[in-house]
Amino acid sequence: MIRQEKQIILAARILSMLFTPFWLPIAGLIVLFLFSYMSIFPWYYKLQVLILTYLFTILLPTAMIHLYRRYQGWTLIELGIRERRMVPYVISIVCYFTCTYVMQRLHMPHFMSSIVVAALLVQIACAIVNVWWKISEHTAAIGGIGGALFAFAEYLDFNPVWWMCLVFIVAGMVGTSRMILRQHTLGQVVGGFWVGFVCAAFAIFFL
Repeated sequence: MIRQEKQIILAARILSMLFTPFWLPIAGLIVLFLFSYMSIFPWYYKLQVLILTYLFTILLPTAMIHLYRRYQGWTLIELGIRERRMVPYVISIVCYFTCTYVMQRLHMPHFMSSIVVAALLVQIACAIVNVWWKISEHTAAIGGIGGALFAFAEYLDFNPVWWMCLVFIVAGMVGTSRMILRQHTLGQVVGGFWVGFVCAAFAIFFL
């Protein structure tokens, strides 16, 4: 029984690490490159866009948050305390805003920058909610992917049903892992998903 519990906790930790909240922009761009007119772009151009996005939305915020945590002498669990999450949110928001600015300066297609804007809006919404309530940023990111799929399906006229099913399955797995690790309650993971979904869909439809 103890061994099974350890295996479940290990699986939950692996899921949490694999589906980090910062993957939303990369996943959204891959959807665009697969299902939109951008599929005709040269592979090296798409690779450059993905590398640029990876730099500002995954590598930089992850490294800076890690340094901040080490400076404070906190573990990952201690950093997860609601009152300590605001600085990581600010770091992420600044990095995402910088990525959006660089994309606009390079005159990249609007749909590309809208993905990062959607992720930025999700980060801002989570930071605001975090003032009163600890929301799950992991499920907010998965919800953001679902919202982006929903919006782009309307714009680009493709059927997103099977992809949405995959999103809901992954969201369920990630949300369950966060609860197993005692980082969030059911309400926090469900709330995070729908905050991400609504913010991403709104950003792509209207911004």
